[in-house]
This record gives sequence, structure tokens and C-alpha cells, in this order.
Amino acid sequence: MTEWVRSELAARIASEAIRPGDQLPTERELCVEFGVSRVTVRRALAQLAEERQIYSVRGRGTFVSTAILGEPPNTLLSFHDLVGREGVSVGASVLESEVRSATWEQAEEFGIAPGSPLFFLSRLRTLDDLPVAIDDTLLPLSLAPEMPDLDWGEASLYETLRAAGHTPHHAEYTVGARGATPSEVGPLRVEVGFAVLAASSLTRDESGRLLVSGLITYRGDRYRFRSTQVAGTEPLGPTPAREALAHRGRPVG
Repeated sequence: MTEWVRSELAARIASEAIRPGDQLPTERELCVEFGVSRVTVRRALAQLAEERQIYSVRGRGTFVSTAILGEPPNTLLSFHDLVGREGVSVGASVLESEVRSATWEQAEEFGIAPGSPLFFLSRLRTLDDLPVAIDDTLLPLSLAPEMPDLDWGEASLYETLRAAGHTPHHAEYTVGARGATPSEVGPLRVEVGFAVLAASSLTRDESGRLLVSGLITYRGDRYRFRSTQVAGTEPLGPTPAREALAHRGRPVG
């Protein structure tokens, strides 16, 4: 009976009778619909969760997950550049946009004079209208002085830098897990303490000059960090391949 219930629900998910992001009926409703016990329903749901077809949020219910998409190893792509190739609706709404004066520490980091203008941009990233991440970036305004006037609901940061003659070449990437803060719960539609992954990055050009300091805070249920490690005599760093459980798409810093 467990396999029958699992197969029926899996078929609905595959046919999109239940769409990615939709909430499943409650355990009680499924028991009534299929005429089985709650134990059977729970086992079926557990199998679907192991297959990453569904996920549960405490106090809210069980929802349909989305396809897990992979990133080409060692490929530096912006969120917009990568996800835009996957045929999904990529969304970005500006949470904050302003020009700031560089502190002494920031000036040293970017190799500019203290007080020089920096452009700060914070955006909510969505895939097919599902909130995925809060994307914060900081970079010298001199790289592309027109940045404050661009429509960042549509513009790609990397494309803007390339057009200005500053091509991102590589990035140092660090991921840490923590709970969502009060300022993050509204945009990400989660509760305080909900698991998030904070991914900080320092993106540089081919010469090693720092172009962008970034921080992307992902919903933990829509993002996964995977690394490939190779045995050898020299220490090797991870090769990040980041996967998001967001509707048919995935974010990348």
C-alpha cells in the first residue's frame, strides 16, 4: 500500500497536477482519499522526501520540490547567466540600492582610496516567483558609473561589468549554515531561525583585482552545496557545484 500511495503522488507531481511549490494535502486528508492508515501515508511521504520530490516545513506543511539542477564544475556564472539558460522565469526585486563611501578596510580590500564611492545592491532572487535567496553585492562605483541608474530587476551584474571592460575571472567562495535573521524572514518567506546557507564570495578579474564582494543568503530547502575532492599529495580545495531546489531552476552566486 505504501508503494501505491507513493506512486500515485509521484505521478501527480510528474504530470504537474501538483505543481512545484504547491502544498500537499494533510496526512489526514491523504488517509481519507486513499483509504489507508496514517502510518502508510507517512511512509509514502518519507520515501518521496528521500527522493527529494517533496519537503516539509515545520508548522506549515509539506510542499512539492523541484528538479535539482547541476552547475558545470569550475565555471564562474552569475545567477542570471546560469539560471537564464534553464528556461525558467528568473526574478529579481531590489531591496536596497545605494552609493556608499568606502571604509578604510573596504578601501584596502578593493585597492581604492578611503571614501571612494562604492555601489551596494541587495536583491531578492526568485525562480518562477518562488523566493530563493537574498543577493547582496558591493563593488567600486568606478567600475561602471551607470550602475545606480540601471534596472536591477532585469540587469545582470556580470554582464554590466563585462560591458564596462571588467571581466570576472574567478571567485573565492565560502558557505556557512545559520538561522534566518529577522530582516531575512519577510523576503524569503520563512520564520526566524529557519535554516539558510550564507555564501560569501570575492570575485576577481584575471589579474587578481577584486571586483565584487558578495553575500547570497539562500533558503536552506532550495539550495545544496556539493564539492568534489581529489586525492593527491597536495592539499586541494573543493570544486563547488551548487544546486538549488527551486522550481526547475537553481541559483548560483
